[in-house]
Amino acid sequence: MTSKGKRYTEAADRIDRENFYGPQAAIALVKENSTAKFDETIEIHMQTGLDPRHAEEQVRGSAVLPHGLGKEVRVAVFAEGEAARDATENGAEIVGGDDLIKKVEGGFVDFDAVIATRDMMGKVGRLGRVLGPRGLMPNPRAGTVVAPEDIARSVGEAKRGRIEFRLDKLANLHVPLGKASFPENNLEDNLATFIEALQAQRPEGTKGVFIKSAALTSTMGPAIPLDINQTLAMKAN
Repeated sequence: MTSKGKRYTEAADRIDRENFYGPQAAIALVKENSTAKFDETIEIHMQTGLDPRHAEEQVRGSAVLPHGLGKEVRVAVFAEGEAARDATENGAEIVGGDDLIKKVEGGFVDFDAVIATRDMMGKVGRLGRVLGPRGLMPNPRAGTVVAPEDIARSVGEAKRGRIEFRLDKLANLHVPLGKASFPENNLEDNLATFIEALQAQRPEGTKGVFIKSAALTSTMGPAIPLDINQTLAMKAN
C-alpha cells in the first residue's frame, strides 16, 4: 500500500472526520490545505441517490460560474456562414464546418469546450466516439447546441467559465469550482451558482435521497465532507 506524503497527511490531520462542514468553513479549510507548488483546482464531488441506468433519473446541465475557473478556455465551434463569423469575433479559437469535423475525426482535440449550431449536429453527431469520452460532445441540455443567432452568447459563456455536469456511471458528480488562489467569497459564489443549477436539474418524482454525500477537494488534498443541508440551501447572489 502506497503511503501518503507528509503534506497530504498534515492536511488530512486538519480535518475533523466526525464533522460535516458548512460551505464557508469547508472552503476556508480546502484553501488552507492547498499547499502544492502550483495553483490547485478546487472541486466538489457528490454521490447521488439516483440510478443513471434509468433515463428519467439522469442529471445533466450547465452553469456559468460568476468568477470563472481561473484558466484560459479554448473553445471550438462547429458552424458555418454568419454564425462562424460571430464565433470568431467573440473569441472562439477554433471554428469550422466539414473541415473541422474531418480534423477531429483524425484525432485533433486541442480544445476545452465545444459548441455547435443546430444545423451542424447531423454531421457533428458522428464525432461521438472522439468527443463523448472526453465530455466534449455538444448537447442541448448543456447549452452547447444552439441556434446560429445564439452563438455569440454561448461562446462568451464558455470563455467566462461555463461548467457542464452530468452523472457518471456510479451516479456521482465531479465539478470544478475554481482555483485555490481565488478569494473565499469567489469560490462560495461559484459553488452557490452550481448548486442552484443542480437543483434545477433534479429529476421530477425522484424517490429517496437526491444527494447522499458531498465533499470539497483540491487537486492534491484530502476530501472535506460537506453538510448536505447547508450546501443544498445555498443561493447565488
